[in-house]
Amino acid sequence: MMRWKQAAGGIIAFAAMVAIGAAAAPVMAQTAQPVAAARPGSAAQRAHFVAEISLDGPIGPAAAEYFEDAAKRAASEGASAIILRLDTPGGLSESMRRIVSSVLASRVPVLCYVAPGGARAASAGTYILYACQIAAMAPATHLGAATPVALGRSTPMPASSRRDAAKPALPGIAADTVADSVTGTATGAAPEKAAPASRQGGDAESNKVLNDAVAYIRSLAQLRGRDAEWAEQAVRGAATLTASEAAERHVIDFVALDAADVLKQASGRQVRVGEQTVTLALQNNSVRDYAPNWRTNFLAIITNPTIAYVLLLAGIYGLILEAFHPGVLLPGIGGVICLLIGMYALQMLPVNYAGLALMAVGVGLLIAEMVSPTIGVIGVGGVISFVLGSILLFNTNVPGYTVNLGVIAGIAFAAIGVLATILWLVMRSRRGNMIESDLQMVGASGQLLQSTDERGEGWAQISGERWQVLSDAPLPAGTNVRVVRRDGLLLWVIPD
Repeated sequence: MMRWKQAAGGIIAFAAMVAIGAAAAPVMAQTAQPVAAARPGSAAQRAHFVAEISLDGPIGPAAAEYFEDAAKRAASEGASAIILRLDTPGGLSESMRRIVSSVLASRVPVLCYVAPGGARAASAGTYILYACQIAAMAPATHLGAATPVALGRSTPMPASSRRDAAKPALPGIAADTVADSVTGTATGAAPEKAAPASRQGGDAESNKVLNDAVAYIRSLAQLRGRDAEWAEQAVRGAATLTASEAAERHVIDFVALDAADVLKQASGRQVRVGEQTVTLALQNNSVRDYAPNWRTNFLAIITNPTIAYVLLLAGIYGLILEAFHPGVLLPGIGGVICLLIGMYALQMLPVNYAGLALMAVGVGLLIAEMVSPTIGVIGVGGVISFVLGSILLFNTNVPGYTVNLGVIAGIAFAAIGVLATILWLVMRSRRGNMIESDLQMVGASGQLLQSTDERGEGWAQISGERWQVLSDAPLPAGTNVRVVRRDGLLLWVIPD
């Protein structure tokens, strides 16, 4: 019994470590990109420089914290302005609003630059671009598709609306997520007025959140003097624009080839920073990169849903292994650390608690199957519950904020393998007991666990197992006995 428990625990621990390594590798490669900060040489260079902050990938808690810290550090070090290099498919609404608030509260102008070629400021990126004092895009880039999407639901936008942005649709939405861009959306279409509430579809709460998103982006457009009508169309109808089309419609200020071109074209323009109007003079300024620090990189790793998911599982199974094998310490200590980090990451992400509950039920059923093996019904139910919970855990429709299905499949197959191994060991053990000869127990010795009654019946520990025994005369507890005959599950014993 102990051997198959150790084998099952080893298989689970190995599968968890492989999953952590496989899931962490691409995230480490994406987040740990060394950026060489330009070292200012003279005092004149230190007095005239522009800070460059890059947001690549989905907008999440790590990106929001990175921008807030870097913007404050740049302002305190005397930066003349901030270039926000943007390339994002969208992200979480709460993180996007944190970045927008930081832009509006910044003491220096923020120049948003969608680059390099092929980049996009989709969804949450459109809001951030509208908030900046200067908006520029590189050639072959695009922006838009800023329609919020409901947690756990896809956007019920008709196919005709996706092909024709001039026909706004009203999807079901929620405040805590922002969708990826909708492909195939027409660009440059004339805006239309919103349909009456009776024709918009969806419930009152959906309309309320949609109208809040529209008002939010219109307020940013009015603050910066940009096209508010197209901004509303980007929210209601998921409209998109290319760089040249955005410049023609005054959604952005200009198209620039690189960061130096952004500074050149921005120089001489007047922008509002807080309550003041500032004339930009940035053409001859040097550019200093502000790379993410180790804390930001670490936060980006653990807030990746796949990493958070694997950390949570590693913590749970580490504690289970420690419970089965007390005193080993390593699984328990590692499990507690992984569980705490995973829970910290979960509280920063849009978690579906129904999925989390299903995962907990699945793990509980698998543990029950390991402790008291059955014919596999409990274990199969646990695997099904676990897989469904894993799929629903981060079902946000936000790019970059879903658990990798390959990781879920790998852990599910590992659980099925462990379950099959347990069932095989149990069945082999049962078959061994059935063919075991009565003579194999004859001569085995053990010790009485309790005194036998007046009929000589009691219980004894024989060959590491608890057996019901029968003697010719009453014997006290602790007596060493020897088996002389076996009758099914009853052993006849005599004092040894």
